[in-house]
Amino acid sequence: MDGVKFLLDLSVLLLGAKVFGLLAKRIGVPEVVGQIVAGLVFGPALLGFIQETEFLEQMAEIGVMMIMFEAGLNTDLKEMRRTGVKAAGIALVGVIVPMIMGAAVYLLFYGIGSSDGDVILRGLFIGTIISATSVSITVAALQELGRLNDTVGTAITGAAIIDDVIGIVALTVVISMKGGNGASGIGSVLLKVVLFFVLAIGSGVVINKGMHFLDERFPHTRRIPIASLCYCFLLGYVAETYFGIADITGAYLAGVVLCNLSDRDYINEKVSISSYMVFAPLFFTGIGLKTSFSTVNARLLIFSILFTAVALAAKVIGCGGCAWLMGFKRKDALKIGIGMMSRGEVALITAQKGLAAGLLDADFFTSVILLIVISSIVTPILLKRVYQN
Repeated sequence: MDGVKFLLDLSVLLLGAKVFGLLAKRIGVPEVVGQIVAGLVFGPALLGFIQETEFLEQMAEIGVMMIMFEAGLNTDLKEMRRTGVKAAGIALVGVIVPMIMGAAVYLLFYGIGSSDGDVILRGLFIGTIISATSVSITVAALQELGRLNDTVGTAITGAAIIDDVIGIVALTVVISMKGGNGASGIGSVLLKVVLFFVLAIGSGVVINKGMHFLDERFPHTRRIPIASLCYCFLLGYVAETYFGIADITGAYLAGVVLCNLSDRDYINEKVSISSYMVFAPLFFTGIGLKTSFSTVNARLLIFSILFTAVALAAKVIGCGGCAWLMGFKRKDALKIGIGMMSRGEVALITAQKGLAAGLLDADFFTSVILLIVISSIVTPILLKRVYQN
């Protein structure tokens, strides 16, 4: 980073996010779509004025964690308990169907006549990438629509969290098959997942009681949201560093732990100020900044388009279809399927793991980025349409 160039980057991105967000809102599109477009305009995809830096990545990471923390704070525990079993079923089918469809697309393009002994594993890995849901964009869209806490919103959020865990297990299974670790590697991951949730629940009981004590003694004081946000970041750090689970899962669970505090709305209000003004816009513009079309050739472009279409359809078919079979009305099932379409940082992390394991070539990051950008734009638009009809 050159000197204080990051200050110029911040000013352009934040102003651009607001301007494009307002323009998006003016034409009836969710504001987050405009923020993603701002990243595309100022990033390598178009003007090339701003390049992604480690600083901007870290700011964006804070943004997505704050979004998920707010989603956890706004969780209705009674509604979540009511939809928990259905959410688990939706998540499971929502991983299996995209894995199969993603693998089929890859093998259709690159498997026929291939001498690569790992071509089937590569196909399974492509399927694993598109099985990952990023609920943060859906959460932002549902918040904007005022639908985050209804039955459908709770089912989407719960399913996305479970989807993340199942996706981690699937990722480990495929990489273990490549590395020859077999059952021992898979068992290790399953154990870590179980231990994390045991830790999260156990520590959550203690933290909840401690925060209730603070809440009663110092109501509506800034120390309450500060302590809450510290807990969010800490649980996210522990989840990613020690258990291999995405930090956004830890952030969401931290919000759930604190969602029954009497000062919940006060915490949410204070966190929202920083999130809305700085961190969330940097997360959404960051999606656009990751996009570059310099390495695209005709074959990869065709694959990327089909890969994206299949990835979007697979979530609607898998998650929406399962929701319908589990008793949701057809329209609500469609909302759930659309809500689970968005992909984000989890898909990128999965792709990076595959690159390191030799299961993915760097060129395919173009396909992943295209999926993230298109799903991030299309999901909130379709959600708004289906809620209005």
